[in-house]
Amino acid sequence: MRTAYSVETVRTAEQALMARLPEGTLMQRAAAGLAVACAQLLGRVYGSRVVLLVGSGDNGGDALYAGARLARRGAAVVAVLLAPDRTHPGGLAALLRAGGRTVAAAEDTVLRADLVLDGIVGIGGKGGLRPDAARLATLAGDSGALVVAVDLPSGVEADTGEVRGAAVRADVTVTFGAHKPGLLIDPAREYAGSVRLVDIGLDAELPAEPELEALQHADVARLLPVPSAESDKYRRGVVGIAAGSGRYPGAAVLAVAGALRGGAGAVRYVGPAADAVIARFPEVLVSDGGPLKAGRVQAWVVGPGAGDDAATVADVVTAEVPVLIDADGLRLADADAVRARRAPTLMTPHAGEAAALLGVDRGEVEGARLESVRELAGRYGATVLLKGSTTLVADSGGGAVRVNSTGTGWLATAGSGDVLSGLAGSLLASGLSAFDAGSVGAYLHGLAGRLAAEGAPVGAHDVAEGVRGAWRDVVLG
Repeated sequence: MRTAYSVETVRTAEQALMARLPEGTLMQRAAAGLAVACAQLLGRVYGSRVVLLVGSGDNGGDALYAGARLARRGAAVVAVLLAPDRTHPGGLAALLRAGGRTVAAAEDTVLRADLVLDGIVGIGGKGGLRPDAARLATLAGDSGALVVAVDLPSGVEADTGEVRGAAVRADVTVTFGAHKPGLLIDPAREYAGSVRLVDIGLDAELPAEPELEALQHADVARLLPVPSAESDKYRRGVVGIAAGSGRYPGAAVLAVAGALRGGAGAVRYVGPAADAVIARFPEVLVSDGGPLKAGRVQAWVVGPGAGDDAATVADVVTAEVPVLIDADGLRLADADAVRARRAPTLMTPHAGEAAALLGVDRGEVEGARLESVRELAGRYGATVLLKGSTTLVADSGGGAVRVNSTGTGWLATAGSGDVLSGLAGSLLASGLSAFDAGSVGAYLHGLAGRLAAEGAPVGAHDVAEGVRGAWRDVVLG
């Protein structure tokens, strides 16, 4: 599992480790790892042109010490100092001893670079870059050089993933000791490029619970339901789907498609799209008596394509089993009734729906995804899965937020969210917690979309068909 820690947590861990090590050891470890990564990216170090964008403080020091190492290997290293009177003295001295130099005029220097090392602002930076630094960030982006960020792209916020102004867009970010949340969450993730982690010995000092975690194949494989020899359809779980309407029958079909591939033993459907569902999936158990008379279920999914059927949503919300609320269900569900539920609740909004639930603009949610998903989970007393290019899952009780980035832009297609709802609801019925069901569902859904697309457009039905392949890919490693 990949984990990420806040700035405060990382700094506390660094201080504890530095107290037991000779002065400067951690910076040298970071600089050594950074220099190795740059050398690998360059391929040929000797004769290459490396430009360091150096701010004040330790972030600039990391860049300078790494630049000194590259200079000793024959690179032509030039440092652009944004705060000459506050430049890290040891790092600057090391660069100059190694044959590097500093310049005042930066434009031509940056535009001729093979690699630009961004050491402007460290993990404690807040807000966008100041004008001089912003100009350098633009030059670096226009140069055609490889742009490598030191620990975090300058101008993005480490703890939240927010980008509140001008920021460096890196091709690669080399981060030290631990991932920071902003490296895994959009919009900042888009600025980070490929992320490489340099081990500087912090693991033993970091707490057991991170601020953010990202499941990987092995983690998902351990969570997936596996039937035993004694299993029957009821022991495997039955998921109820209350979805679709006369206007949106396809939503019901797609939610059922996702549910059939999510591990539960049976799917019950209630709603006006029964004929369409049975025509596509004859194995589904159809009821015309509404949710309260549908029969035994271990979890419900309500809302996809529901239109204005508030009565069905209200009936499902009163159920004493886990409930997933999506799409129209998020708009129709009574907030007090959701908060009053005792069984687990999983809400799955996209940014627009989350904004409506929070009473803010969509842009506010998209710019502060981590804060938004935590706020929603706390406000509704539910587990919340905030969909997007990086999907976030938060529990109402706090703790680590899970982030998922297995998907592809091709998943931004009508009905894709309905498939995810059915899939995650089926995992709920099979016995997973709301937190695990949302996390595993998002992981499989994203991977299924990627496998189905293979770089080309897909429809939601293709994503549903791809879940089996994604499941196998996870299990077989």
